[in-house]
Amino acid sequence: MENRKSKYVFIVLSVFCVMMIVLSSVKDGLMNPIRNTIGYVLVPLQEGVNRVGFGIYDQLRERKSLKEQEEQNKSLQEKIDVLTEENNVLKQNSEELKKLRELYSLDQNYLQYHKVAARVIAKDSENWFQVFRIDKGSRDGIRVDQNVMANGGLVGIVTDVGLNYATVRSIIDDESRVSCMGIQTSDNCIVAGDLKLYEEGRLRITNMKKDAVIQDGDRIVTSNISSKFMPGILVGYAIGIEEDEKRLMKNGYLIPAADFNDLSAVLVITDVKSDQFQTKDSSGAEPAALSETNPESSAGSSAAEGENVPVVEAGSLPESSSSEGGETPPGESAESSAPQ
Repeated sequence: MENRKSKYVFIVLSVFCVMMIVLSSVKDGLMNPIRNTIGYVLVPLQEGVNRVGFGIYDQLRERKSLKEQEEQNKSLQEKIDVLTEENNVLKQNSEELKKLRELYSLDQNYLQYHKVAARVIAKDSENWFQVFRIDKGSRDGIRVDQNVMANGGLVGIVTDVGLNYATVRSIIDDESRVSCMGIQTSDNCIVAGDLKLYEEGRLRITNMKKDAVIQDGDRIVTSNISSKFMPGILVGYAIGIEEDEKRLMKNGYLIPAADFNDLSAVLVITDVKSDQFQTKDSSGAEPAALSETNPESSAGSSAAEGENVPVVEAGSLPESSSSEGGETPPGESAESSAPQ
């Protein structure tokens, strides 16, 4: 029975198709109503299908384009990162080369001294490099009291030495005192460290004689009478020189030659001033600068007797001479560190 029904359905459809073919071939006008009816039904449906299809196609194309752009952006970003890193390396190398050239130029200005280059590896927690550490130590020939230079002038002095490191106290530190002189006039003075004053970019110049002729802009260098600093090292430039209130001496300010805001490389003078004194002693000659006169106590009894007051270097006072009941030795000032 099922086979017969299938045959009947097939025969009916076949006859219908043949009739439609015959009708369409004989006369198109007879098919127009049917075509129009089918068109009214199918055209909106086809438009909707096309709209959905085009929308899906556009989304797929946009997603593909976005993915390609993301991959391209990722590739470009990687190239940018590589170029940025290379640029940073070049900048660092350029900056390092600039600083090395400055050190070389500084080295050429002081050929009379033996020197070792070192890098700054640490500093204290303050804003400036008043105390910092370098990567050279005793195995590199570094010793206590060796002078340190950078950025065109004197930076400080070595105060502690390890096997592969050394600690430097700069001239801006509150405890620092440096015996100096004006290079144009040879008038002696003391350059005193002052962190608060250095906020204005200055240090203090004290203990100049009343008749000293140091003027603003004069170059201030380490003096021959310094017990720790080698002579002739540029410290800075004088400014604001004037007599004190009692008109007994002159004071003023100094603009340091070195920049203490950014220190990365320094030169350490491996010659030590005390070695010169020992050499003179061994030859039988009287040392000319074995001790410095403490300017702050120059008006005392020792100065009245025409004698120089021996200088006690900062940090070398025995415990018995501290303020815990000990007496201040004659000729020494208890108010400030002695000049070096």
